[in-house]
Amino acid sequence: MILLPQILTRLIKQGTLTVIDCENRVRVYKGEPGPIVTMKLHNHAVARKLAIYPKLYLGEAYMDGSMTVQDGTIYDLLDLFSLNTGWGIKHPLASIGDFVYKLIWFLIRYNPKGRSVQNVAHHYDLSDEFYDLFLDENRQYSCAYFKDPDDSLEQAQLQKMAHIEAKLALEDGHKILDIGCGWGGMARFLADSKDVTVKGITLSKNQLSYALDKAKEVGLSDRVDYIMKDYRDLSETFDRIVSVGMFEHVGKPHYRNFFEKVKSTLTEDGVALLHTIGTADRPTATNPWIQKYIFPGGYIPPLSEITPEIEKAGLYVTDIEILRVHYADTLRAWRQRFLDKMDVVLDIYDARFSRMWEFYLAASEVAFRHNGLVVFQIQMSKQLETLPLTRGYISKAEKQHSFDTQIAAE
Repeated sequence: MILLPQILTRLIKQGTLTVIDCENRVRVYKGEPGPIVTMKLHNHAVARKLAIYPKLYLGEAYMDGSMTVQDGTIYDLLDLFSLNTGWGIKHPLASIGDFVYKLIWFLIRYNPKGRSVQNVAHHYDLSDEFYDLFLDENRQYSCAYFKDPDDSLEQAQLQKMAHIEAKLALEDGHKILDIGCGWGGMARFLADSKDVTVKGITLSKNQLSYALDKAKEVGLSDRVDYIMKDYRDLSETFDRIVSVGMFEHVGKPHYRNFFEKVKSTLTEDGVALLHTIGTADRPTATNPWIQKYIFPGGYIPPLSEITPEIEKAGLYVTDIEILRVHYADTLRAWRQRFLDKMDVVLDIYDARFSRMWEFYLAASEVAFRHNGLVVFQIQMSKQLETLPLTRGYISKAEKQHSFDTQIAAE
């Protein structure tokens, strides 16, 4: 355990970290005021692994129990680390192991059709009961839109859908495509708000089954349809295209194809809205723990990698909005609900899976708070004058919706 103390001594500039090794020796690393956490290492191997490549092995150590948190929670520990390695901080010891991983990542970042189906199934084809434990009633598994810090998760998710609908500038009779429709909530919201028809495409069997049943249950089957289809196989045209939380799974090598497909499936006066996680930092490989356990094939791009491909596809970028802390607050709500239902989670899956998801939710939240992750909403069109000249139409359309916090929460 020689290398790890050296790394932690240089790393901890804010907060206090106490480390107890497997022989019960105690070391304290203290910086400026901040989080106070105690980490217990249960064998010599975990100390070596954390020194070599913490980006992968910290999550694995928490999953298998070889590292536990005694004073505080895993969120507190990750919060402490992220404060000391946050956006703009390039600690020289934090890159150990990155070179080899980047070579591997270069080979696995491609998402051909068959691999895309496998990647989606890995994360989304879990138990329906599981996702109901922490998502809102519409199963929105993407960043909510908090107009007020006290908004409930339900209200913030409704506000997100209304915000996106407003940017689409919908008109009665429009034909809409939802790329990566998830459990169908966005499509149902649009079809319930306007006299439009919506087609949602997904690669998840579980999501498709749920979306079809839910549309029938709420009486929207005649206006909403869901199918299993890869976006690359689309041939129809649509007046509006929306994609929420799917672009993270496209993969950088496929960006050109994605936006060319958006253009070819839009009518001449069509509008598209892309809602995706992005980074304010420079391009970097997907976190190895996230890649291995949560989102195989996933990638979070900076804006500088997205807009050139839109331009090359021949689309106008007509509006860009950056949602900053909204996803951190969304993840906090999910994490609190998840922990509140931990007994149910343990009935569905085992303790290792439960710790994996707790780590994922906590790590994602701190990344949005300290490590430069944001959400991009990018509006596109084929024609320069398709949309109004000012953004007033967005707020005007949103005002047509009124969401009561108490009713939404129920």
